[in-house]
Formats: sequence, structure tokens, C-alpha cells
Amino acid sequence: MLTATLVKLRLRLQLLLLFALVGITSCAGPGPHEKSAARRVPVILDTDIGDDIDDTWALGLLLKSPELDLKLALGEYGRAQYRAKLLAKFLQTVGRADVPVGIGLHPESGGAGAQAEWVKDYDLRGYPGRVYQDGVQALIDTIMKSPEPVTVICIGPLPNIAAALEREPRIAQRAKFVGMQGSIRVGYDGSDTVSAEWNVKANPQACQHVFASPWKEMTITPLDTCGLVRLDGNRYERVRDSQDPVAATIIENYRIWSHHQAEAEAHSTTLFDTVAVYLAIRQDFCEMERLGLRVTDDGYTRIDPAGKPISVATRWTNLDAYRDFLVQRLTQNSSP
Repeated sequence: MLTATLVKLRLRLQLLLLFALVGITSCAGPGPHEKSAARRVPVILDTDIGDDIDDTWALGLLLKSPELDLKLALGEYGRAQYRAKLLAKFLQTVGRADVPVGIGLHPESGGAGAQAEWVKDYDLRGYPGRVYQDGVQALIDTIMKSPEPVTVICIGPLPNIAAALEREPRIAQRAKFVGMQGSIRVGYDGSDTVSAEWNVKANPQACQHVFASPWKEMTITPLDTCGLVRLDGNRYERVRDSQDPVAATIIENYRIWSHHQAEAEAHSTTLFDTVAVYLAIRQDFCEMERLGLRVTDDGYTRIDPAGKPISVATRWTNLDAYRDFLVQRLTQNSSP
């Protein structure tokens, strides 16, 4: 009888110990998948979407990158309502209306671009998510309230960012900057002649202010790398024919944007802005150099040892691997 009682007590103690271990494990932290989600980098996208089509491709890549957590999509460089509509309709179409949309500077500014047909009947008031009338303030608030550094991905000229720094200079110390700006040793179309790259030339003063600010980290892709990215052949066909909602929405916009329908069926344009999104995730396909840079008043980005040290993607070490990465991300059927 005593032996049976001891056996029962021993079993109870073993069960209690097991429950205690389970409890300790559950309190210790999230599992592997939850840890991966917790490591997602909070990002803000500042984009002149609706001019060149590469911004639309970049938004798609961002949404298909599980490493990144898009906290705000902000229209940049005028045409404020048009850009906000493009962002909102794209996000809503692909099931990401959880992402807030910000209206950039000069919200009263009119005008539209080559993707206007896609949003001609879209009412921004019907967007299921949040729309911030003052997108610059939304950017500031998102950065200042974040418990961890936010990565600001800038794929257009920089007046929104310069204005945000004027209002609240501390954002630079709480954020990382990743941008598509400049031409260091290579110009447009792979030329040996350095170019006054558009995102700098459009507003050199804003770029000077942004580049001089004390960001936690600052990384750019100039024309030296981003100006060489196109998709054609089987790579392009995989995106063009994909049933993935993000890829399909990109191609729908590309067909509207393009003046040459044969082009939209055969190959992409130069996908400059996608490389900035890539650099916010990883950098292993590029050669990165730490360079002092100075932005001139006429829109050039010059190497200057006395300039701001910036991490610059100056050369591809494996451009085909990047093209494959881009295609795989855009066509995989998985949630961001």
C-alpha cells in the first residue's frame, strides 16, 4: 500500500515538474516563427509613385518582403492627391489596407501622371485604412513613437524628408535612411559620364539637407547599381504571367503607364527603385563602399573626403542573382 502511494506521489511530482517546465518555456519568449516576425524592420516608404513605373515595382517588392513591416506609405514631390490615390488603391487591391497612406507636401497641388487612368474613379475617402492629410507629420510621429529605429526608404526627390527634419531634427537620430539617389562613377544607361541624377537634381537643396543630417545609418543605391536593373526573357515573363495579386497589379499599372504596349509585354523598364528596397533587407549582391559624399547645387553627387560618410552600393557582385531575387519575391504566393 505504501509503495503504491509513493508511486502516485512520484508521478504527481513528475507531472508538476513537466507543467513547470512548459510554463517556463512559454514565458521565455516567442517561438522561432514569432521571433522572425518580431525582427521585422519597421519602414516608411517615401515615393514619387506615378511618375516612372519603377516606384510601383518597388512598392510591390516591399510588400512581398517579410523582413519589412510597412508602417506608412507617403507620396513625395507634388501631385499629392494622385500619388496618395495610387498608393491607397494598390494597397487595397492587394489586401494591405492596414498600411496608412500619407499625403505629401502641397496637398492642394493638382496634376496627374501616366497611371491616372488606373485611379480615375478611385475615391481616396473610401480607403479602408488610415489616410493622413499631413503626411510629413505622420512620418515624424511614426518615427518618434517607434520603440525601435525606423528605416525610411526614399525613392524620389526629398522635400518631404527635408521638411520633416526642419520640424523635428531628432528623427534622424532615431531612424535609418535608405535611398535611391545619385550617380557616383556611372551615369544613366551605364555611361562612364556621371549624371545629375533626377532624385537629386529635382531638389538639390532638400537633398543637401537630408544627406547632411545625422541618421543612425545612411545607405544609397546610385545609378552605378540601380541604373542597370531590367527584367527580360523568362524572368520578365514569370512576373508578367504571374497570378500573384502584387505582381498582377504591377503589370496592370505598367500596361497603363507604357506608351508602347509591346514593351510592356516583352520587358521591364529600368527598375531603379527596387534596389533601395533590397538594400533595406540585404546587401550581399552589391559591393558596398563607405564614401564621403557632397551634393552640389546643380544636382551632382560628388565624392568628397570631407563630405558625409555614406554606405554606397557602387557595383554589382552578382546582378543576375539580384534579378532572380526580385522575380522570386514578386511571384511567390505568400503573405508579406
